[in-house]
Amino acid sequence: MIIACTGEAERNETVGVVPAVEVVQAQFGGLPLEERLNGFVRADNQVDIYPRISAPIEEIYVQNGEQVQRGDALLKLRDTDYNERLRQAEASLRINLAQRRQAEAALGEVESELRRERILAERDLSSDLEIERLEARLESAEASVELANAQVEQARSNVNEQIEALEQTTVRAPVSGTVGQRNAEVGMQVNTNTRLYTVGDLTRSKVTINLTERMLGYISPGQTVRVFSENLPDTVITAEISRISPFLGAGNFSTEAEIEIDNEGGLLMPGMFVTVDVLYGETEQTTIVPLSAIYRQPQTGQTGVFIAPAFGMEASAIEDLENNVGNGSLSNPTDIEFRPVDVIARGRDAAGVEGIRSGDWVVTVGQNLLTRDDSGQARVRPGSWHSIMEMQRLQPQDLLREIMNDNVVERPHIE
Repeated sequence: MIIACTGEAERNETVGVVPAVEVVQAQFGGLPLEERLNGFVRADNQVDIYPRISAPIEEIYVQNGEQVQRGDALLKLRDTDYNERLRQAEASLRINLAQRRQAEAALGEVESELRRERILAERDLSSDLEIERLEARLESAEASVELANAQVEQARSNVNEQIEALEQTTVRAPVSGTVGQRNAEVGMQVNTNTRLYTVGDLTRSKVTINLTERMLGYISPGQTVRVFSENLPDTVITAEISRISPFLGAGNFSTEAEIEIDNEGGLLMPGMFVTVDVLYGETEQTTIVPLSAIYRQPQTGQTGVFIAPAFGMEASAIEDLENNVGNGSLSNPTDIEFRPVDVIARGRDAAGVEGIRSGDWVVTVGQNLLTRDDSGQARVRPGSWHSIMEMQRLQPQDLLREIMNDNVVERPHIE
């Protein structure tokens, strides 16, 4: 048979088990008001490139990651058909120009005849009927010239259209930046729905967040934000809200806010999802405790915190605490009290409370052990605010496992 035991378990055979808890000192100050949102990263002036005509790709000039300037050629489409269309359009224009010259000549001829007939009519050598006939021919000739002018304009417009279409066989960068997401190969048939590249300025990024109608009451341009990602450990980017769209989306009653960020180091990549904390103020000065310190008594339903009133009172103990905060050391058993509190403000990680003083050591992990054993004492481990903020992001069972693991010292198995 294998028996596992600890020195602590041997001592607890005759005395009750003293629970171990985590404590941190309550602070005095303003509670930051934050709104945590998800953001989507885009490069500054980021655009998708689509062809404006349909044709196969003949040549590719740039690859992913290359820098381009506005107007630089990205690729070449086959232009045989567009050259032929341009030649036909130019020929049609020449025909219409010739027809206009014919119409203008016919008009000039009728105008000359009409002038001669009017001179003869003044000498009674021409009839009114002949003048009316020539005037009708003049009106018809003028209409012919007008029609010819319209046909010339139409033909010229067609030529310009074909010239523009031929120019579109060379796809050019509409903005300066870095090329990415290439979706082009030689011989590939493309149309106006085919995305060829994405181009954007990677030295500046734009983070987009969605704001609800309620948030618009306290979030505005110019407010400070913190941007971070689990893929960028130990990196927090501080910026400001640049602008907010004044239009709410139909159905979802939300709008977009943009955050412009210098990205010279290339930390933010287009398409990345990030977490954004919007800082929109702080509460009045009060006693602040971590959210994990707030405990609701299951028997009475009363909200409060457990405190260790005598913990660290001696000078030597205080010095020892300062040297050992967060190192995992546990104190000797000390008194623990439950103090009811009023929560006057609640932030993302901490709450402002009334009922205790700043400097009190409050229990942040292990309250259920105190309630379960109805214990008036506990061994406490002092922690820092930074560590408890990190621990609050873990599951409660993970926190308890960390504490309990510190209490157990395994001996070799005895068979």
